[in-house]
Amino acid sequence: MFSIFQLPFSFSEIAIFAVLLIVGIIIILLLKAVIHFILPIIAAVVVWFLTHSLIYAGIAFVVIAIIQMIIRRR
Repeated sequence: MFSIFQLPFSFSEIAIFAVLLIVGIIIILLLKAVIHFILPIIAAVVVWFLTHSLIYAGIAFVVIAIIQMIIRRR
């Protein structure tokens, strides 16, 4: 059947575009989170190399992340 009004794109193209858009937004948010936590990650790695304790490394990560959040809110 021929229609007068025909869209230049199909539903599958719109669905693929929406999925790619959502995936792109998720990737951008994840990269932003990783960039935000670079300093705590470095601190945790240094503590782990010095002590070989995951508990101390986790504590260092949490403490530095909290300090970083407090400093950025001011």
